[in-house]
Amino acid sequence: MTAPTQSTRLTADRQPSGTRRAVYLDCNATAPLDERVLTEVHHYFAQEFGNAGSRTHDYGQQAKDRVIRAREQVASIVASTPDEIVFTSGATESNNLALLGLAPHGEKINRRHIISTQIEHKAVLEPLETLSERGFDVTLVPPTQGGWVDPDAIQAALRPDTLAVSIMQVNNETGIRQPIEEIAAILADHDAYLHVDAAQGFGKDIAPLQSPRIDLASISGHKIYGPKGIGALLTRRRGYKRPPLTPLLYGGGQERGLRPGTLPVALIAGLGTAAQLANDENTDRAEACTLFKRDVLATLESLNATIHGDADRTVPHAINVSIPDLDSEAVMLALKGLLAISNGSACTSQRYEPSHVLKAMQLPDEQIQGALRLSWSHLTPPVDWDEVRSRIHAIR
Repeated sequence: MTAPTQSTRLTADRQPSGTRRAVYLDCNATAPLDERVLTEVHHYFAQEFGNAGSRTHDYGQQAKDRVIRAREQVASIVASTPDEIVFTSGATESNNLALLGLAPHGEKINRRHIISTQIEHKAVLEPLETLSERGFDVTLVPPTQGGWVDPDAIQAALRPDTLAVSIMQVNNETGIRQPIEEIAAILADHDAYLHVDAAQGFGKDIAPLQSPRIDLASISGHKIYGPKGIGALLTRRRGYKRPPLTPLLYGGGQERGLRPGTLPVALIAGLGTAAQLANDENTDRAEACTLFKRDVLATLESLNATIHGDADRTVPHAINVSIPDLDSEAVMLALKGLLAISNGSACTSQRYEPSHVLKAMQLPDEQIQGALRLSWSHLTPPVDWDEVRSRIHAIR
């Protein structure tokens, strides 16, 4: 395995003054920007700044060519054709476009039932609430106590009028993989559209997203060491038919009319480069994260921590735990300056509400109150685990 060089590791753990910063263990919220991606983004901001829609000069053609190549780079990870990739501002927009965009078709053919799960990201649950207010019947399947959704429960919820099934690939709070391939197999003989929120799995857990039964998949750039503000929606054809999406915005006709507006070429270039690197370095990155996880687990075991969910279903780069008799805020305060960790989704952390994911898993209240999410990457520098143990023992 080729280890990250000193220049590509998170050397930003030192501030300009030279004082050491906490080691960043919140990569499920956002990941650091790969320096090679930064170089690409800067080039298309500073030198090749043309509009991809301008056809009369070389600046526009260079921009267009880079967008075409980025589509190819993203498409290769999900085994699609480049023209099935629609660029968006991120996975949240992609989720909205997939779910709200299907609604007019469902209303037209009188299929208004949608299946999803209780552990989805708010970027799925809130559009589903909107659809429910519009008269759609939404079934939210509960997870097992292990944090994953039983495919049999999805099958039991299917109805002839089911328009879509929306399942996340990897849970953002627990890091637990969902059985996407099994659910895709269940839908083999059903017309429901399968949407996958792949924000946490794209470029990391590659095989499941390559199922030809997945119609729609939401992709985020900043979770794979690319820039914020860019993502994509896979719109895979069935035969010759694209998913019947209605756009949420109008004006300009870009992205096959599904997402109008001037294409952010620099960000698209960054997403393309990040996707290519994720594909090329997938094995090495997973091995680096697995080695780091070994130290995480050893430390947690010495603290008698409880892992939330089935440990054998977690990805190599994330885990959700609680330490007996300790509130999450107390632990984060004790580790301040040493580790940068979270106690839930970055999108809901300002609300200070108990995790809807952990509640759906029926965890005891004390575990929910003590829940901590640790998430890292192949770029994460070493941690002083002895100091971590010392600080936590000091507050017990």
